[in-house]
Amino acid sequence: MSQFSIGILEDDVDQSDLLELWLADAGYDVFSSATGPDFVRAAQSRGFDLMILDWMVPEMDGLEVLEWVRNNIGERLPVIFLTTRGKEEQIVTALDAGADDYVTKPAKRAELLARVGALARRSGLTDEPPDTLKIGEFELDRNSSQVKKNDVNIPLTGREFELAWFLFSNLSKILSREYLLRHVWNITTEVHTRTVDTHASRIRGKLGLRPENGWKLSSVYYYGYRLERLD
Repeated sequence: MSQFSIGILEDDVDQSDLLELWLADAGYDVFSSATGPDFVRAAQSRGFDLMILDWMVPEMDGLEVLEWVRNNIGERLPVIFLTTRGKEEQIVTALDAGADDYVTKPAKRAELLARVGALARRSGLTDEPPDTLKIGEFELDRNSSQVKKNDVNIPLTGREFELAWFLFSNLSKILSREYLLRHVWNITTEVHTRTVDTHASRIRGKLGLRPENGWKLSSVYYYGYRLERLD
């Protein structure tokens, strides 16, 4: 399974460097940005498994970034807010806006790692991946790289299976093309390729992931893909 990726929005360089150090030492893949627009671009191009957002940052504050995340990526992505100690109204506002948790500044290493770890476990992305998935009429077997639909085997190539596995594992979640390239193809550089689109089209056809069958595999605003179960 790919390394758990965390995005940090923090304009205080010393604080950002410290958070990066703590999280990297704990085994996470960490990327930080100092402004809201830069962070949004990184979220689009890299994809994150969890985000840590500071409140006051230039150009686009943490709440605006959180709103963008919930509108464009979805509700399932874990978000931790960094708040000023004693500012209870900040905590309430952040949680009401869709944050999952908060850490008061200055952050403490043990508390931060505990909260990150709890959300990571809750998201299911750090658990030992299962060998099989059973969702509706589909059964996916990781060991044999086979997909069955209503107990009938549907032949897929290796990459098609991996993409299908990842989409079914993240049902209803919007996944960027770059995120899928990193997790399915292990491509971490920014490249322009139609690989994801081609494979998504193939598995849509082979598995019948269409609304008339109760499924929808859709391209989302040229950003990525989302698999939804409609019934």
